[in-house]
Amino acid sequence: MPKMIFVNLPVANLKKSMAFYASLGFTNNPMFTDDTAACMVWSETINVMLLTHAKWRTFTTRAIPPATSSEVMLAISCENRAAVDAMNTAAAAHGGVADINPIQDLGFMYNRNLADPDGHVWEAMWMDPSAIPSGPQPD
Repeated sequence: MPKMIFVNLPVANLKKSMAFYASLGFTNNPMFTDDTAACMVWSETINVMLLTHAKWRTFTTRAIPPATSSEVMLAISCENRAAVDAMNTAAAAHGGVADINPIQDLGFMYNRNLADPDGHVWEAMWMDPSAIPSGPQPD
């Protein structure tokens, strides 16, 4: 079995969150989905588990942060700059917020940050490793 990551996120409305993530390009794995949780697949090794608040509370007694806070920013790679832009457009059209931080364009790397309906922060990014500058960079 390859090493995998399952990002677990508490969500207020499971169906709304599933639709939001589907709009970004995630697919649902019905094997790990029921009325309390949904597995949304980004790649063969990256999965997001959307958990109702009640389900989340079976795993931890720690408080669910308010949607206005940032605990982590989850970065996922996209095929190209247009895919980064499309993800932000989809986020804004499906209950999320696009560009919660300034767009970053370094030439070899491009990213835009979005928030899902529950305020979880994602960074859609594209990078061309062959274009990374070598040597010391100016301040």
